[in-house]
Amino acid sequence: MNNQKPLGKLIAIGGNEDKGTYSSASVRKKYYLNFFELGILRRVVQESGKEDPRIEVVTTASMIPEEIGKIYVASFGMLNCRNVGVMDIRTPEHARIPMYLERLRRADVVMFSGGNQSRLREMFGEGEFLEILNGRYHRESNFVVAGTSAGAMAMSQIMIRGGSVPDALMKGAVKIGSGLGLIDDVVIDSHFVKRGRFGRLIEAVSLHPKLIGIGLGEDTGVLITGGNLIETIGSNLVIIMDGHTIRHNNAAAAKKGAALSVENMTMHVLAKGNVYDIDERKFYAGKTNFAETVSIEQPGQV
Repeated sequence: MNNQKPLGKLIAIGGNEDKGTYSSASVRKKYYLNFFELGILRRVVQESGKEDPRIEVVTTASMIPEEIGKIYVASFGMLNCRNVGVMDIRTPEHARIPMYLERLRRADVVMFSGGNQSRLREMFGEGEFLEILNGRYHRESNFVVAGTSAGAMAMSQIMIRGGSVPDALMKGAVKIGSGLGLIDDVVIDSHFVKRGRFGRLIEAVSLHPKLIGIGLGEDTGVLITGGNLIETIGSNLVIIMDGHTIRHNNAAAAKKGAALSVENMTMHVLAKGNVYDIDERKFYAGKTNFAETVSIEQPGQV
């Protein structure tokens, strides 16, 4: 666990993110893939602080890495980003190749695609690649680590590996493992609203009540700055599950398959522009409201 307040930024996307804007109907048909038009990838680029940042797309989680890599290169190209590379890392040995490590050191943005989040832990859970990534995220302002779906879920220390939605709220419906550990205080689920994953996140938070659960809707994400401040971006909703107020909770003691019994879990629903402070566990309607509150509580500091 790294106690240093990170200077970099995390952007966790729930899946089916809009890749940009489209110059014609034919271009839209080629690249759309069920994405909306609010431009989360444009926000990824903006947060780097550069008009044409060096972007590395990591397709490790995907089973169709070549296709996904081409889509991202084309999509960032529609945002006038020409300095985009693809890292198709298939084994832990690939992750140690000096060329990949040097490209990681030079990147302004690292973007993890969707797929299987357990593969990301398997490939990067130990070794220099993750050390460089984590070090740059903590030390360098405007360094952006973005991930969609599996790439978002793998950012946390405690990671949801999978789980049955039909068996939601029955002990064992969610499978928990270790993620990449870029952020310690949360657990993240993706495709949250459309796929009805409320039960998965409730169980995850019930088992780890000191974590904040973040459920990301499709074409929706969160920008996390300072390791604690969440801003909702995109067109859908973000669900926050807070277990700090739980009283009765049978999640740890219940046998596999038994119904969960949880009292007083707190839930927040965030739309675009809403802000949530993980450390203080407070909801704000927007950045202005957050800044005003901080200014009142800490005069002279915004």
